[in-house]
Amino acid sequence: MLGGTFDPVHLGHLRSAVELREALALDRVHLVPAATPPLRGEPRVAPTDRLALLRLGIGDTPGLVADPRELERDGPSYSADTLASLREELGFDARLVMALGHDAFLRLADWHEPERLFELAHVVVIDRPDHQAALPDALVELLAGREVEDSEALMARPAGRLLRLRLPSRMAISATEVRRRLMAGFSVRYLLPEAVESHILSWGLYRHG
Repeated sequence: MLGGTFDPVHLGHLRSAVELREALALDRVHLVPAATPPLRGEPRVAPTDRLALLRLGIGDTPGLVADPRELERDGPSYSADTLASLREELGFDARLVMALGHDAFLRLADWHEPERLFELAHVVVIDRPDHQAALPDALVELLAGREVEDSEALMARPAGRLLRLRLPSRMAISATEVRRRLMAGFSVRYLLPEAVESHILSWGLYRHG
């Protein structure tokens, strides 16, 4: 599971999902747009538009799935609830992974029911090579005894472990910058999949702040 606002989905999101699937030999990666992310601002466009853009971006890419379950649920988009839903579908023995970026990882102890995340899944941090800052005390406590060194150790159990993973293509694309460029009328070519760019421009999405 790779969650986010996907506001809008860009090539960095999609390339990370492909490389995550390859690195961990996953059957599939569910990209899950958040309806109302508790620790972030309100997304700029409607959930239905973000989901449509995600589906266009994925296209026929093998192993990537646009998963609308958080958009179909009332209330805040808690990852623990999403993982519980996936666990119920996939069964107790399935290896379930929640991937997140380094900035989100640093706030993990502040998430809703952080211990429950590890009861339901493994956590994989897509690491930044330039980030060596010390972890907050609450996060160190949460992670105690959970970290493993490689994917084999991670997949030895269905849930409960943490792996830091550096992906080959660290594409420094920011959705904030994409939105800024769209509002200013600047080009977003090669930042977004062509189908996503075309849909955004055709429908005038992100034109206004």
